[in-house]
Amino acid sequence: MNGHSNGVNGHNELNGHGELGANQKGCWTIGLINSKFRYLTAETFGFKINANGASLKKKQVWTLEPASGGDSVIYLRSHLDKYLAVDSFGNVTCESDEKDAGSRFQISVADDGSGRWALRNVVRGYFLGASADKLTCTAKAPGENEFWLVHLAARPQVNLRSVGRKRFAHLSENLDEIHVDANIPWGEDTLFTLEFRADDGGKYALHTCNNKYLSREGKLAETCTPNCLFSAEYHAGMLALRDRAGGYLSPIGSKAVLKSRSNTVTKDELFSLEDSLPQASFVAALNGRYVSVKQGVDVTANQDDISNHETFQLEFDNSTKRWYIRTMQDRYWTLESGGGIQAAGDKKSSNALFDLVWQGDGSVGFRANNGKFVATKRSGHLYANADAVEEPSKYFFYLINRPILVLKCEQGFVGYKSPQSPKLECNKASYETIQVERSEKGVVYFKGQNGKYWHVDGEGVCADSDAQEGFFLELREPTRICIKSVTGEYLVACKNGMFRLGDGSYENATKWEY
Repeated sequence: MNGHSNGVNGHNELNGHGELGANQKGCWTIGLINSKFRYLTAETFGFKINANGASLKKKQVWTLEPASGGDSVIYLRSHLDKYLAVDSFGNVTCESDEKDAGSRFQISVADDGSGRWALRNVVRGYFLGASADKLTCTAKAPGENEFWLVHLAARPQVNLRSVGRKRFAHLSENLDEIHVDANIPWGEDTLFTLEFRADDGGKYALHTCNNKYLSREGKLAETCTPNCLFSAEYHAGMLALRDRAGGYLSPIGSKAVLKSRSNTVTKDELFSLEDSLPQASFVAALNGRYVSVKQGVDVTANQDDISNHETFQLEFDNSTKRWYIRTMQDRYWTLESGGGIQAAGDKKSSNALFDLVWQGDGSVGFRANNGKFVATKRSGHLYANADAVEEPSKYFFYLINRPILVLKCEQGFVGYKSPQSPKLECNKASYETIQVERSEKGVVYFKGQNGKYWHVDGEGVCADSDAQEGFFLELREPTRICIKSVTGEYLVACKNGMFRLGDGSYENATKWEY
């Protein structure tokens, strides 16, 4: 299994990349949708289960865990940490903390090209189905009631790693293909949005950072056509993506071009989905230049453009609530004895930890382990010698590997109120992909897929403007950002699904999962 896993919200220290793992290899978090397009639901009280859920929220999320006995034998665990099982009378239950023989299911994929799954209880030999308000396990062969669509509940923006090649997918230099030959997922071109398309029969589309879709022939298309739709299959904890003709995506040839070829699944057709950690660039307020490690170990604000040398991965340390700042060469920013900042640390030490201290003007200060703030010298070199965040110790922040943003809060995803409306709400089951345009001094503009910019007023947020309105992004937690207008108010989510500008205090701001 190459030590990689997928699912959601876990964080392993494998190769320093966060992973979509529920802290265990091969775990996925999913929703299961029946033929009436209702989700399998574990109610909070009385351990009742049904298939009445209208959308994928907390009660509809299941953790799929690998079990012994074959690469497609699994357990299903509810959000209450109880296991779905079938008892000796054929009743479907979900109230045990323990895995037992009756809780093992085997996945088989429908051969009608729909990508739907059937779940056969290993002990009973019957298939799991849903009828009216209850779940059944009485069918010897799967019928319409026993087929389930799979809705991956992982954060939809991921890095894609080939199991066979042990390499990551990235956008090709010509911006027209996906190549699977990157050693590490660095920069915006390794970010992909795995879009669940309910209206297309629960299939998936692979959306690239340049706003295109991968087609089965290996070329990128401007719009999502039937050739850009794939069904998701589970194989021993890994993902295979199957096109409408039955071919599986895999890296082909010396360039490792991602396209469909084989009709069978080997290591070459398997992928793990891995959490895309935040990668950022910083502009020094003092001289307007990007912080860089292009010249070697010294961290210096002296570049006019962004390349891999000006892109840094931010890795959160849970115990101290501070951040490691990592370079593409696998080195960490480190406080040296004279106060200088060098990209010299090859292991994580306390001198490689920094506080991110956000300022009212959208800039950030870095507090080093000596208690001083990092400041830019006239030469561009960075030294931790400032007592406060003033002009030399301010840096403007750009979240580089999110040129397309998907936003989520406790109510749900940010998406359109209706297909015809430009009004955005934050309680949607499906998301809108938001284009992020960079401007100067850390300012970004948000643009809808309709080509219109976000406009915010007392009524809420609409993607209906030709004029740009500026925002700052503040990285507050490993998976959450705050969004602040250039006038200083934070974007807040309301219980009714509206979201709008609130006040200027971070305490009242919504922490958006991105």
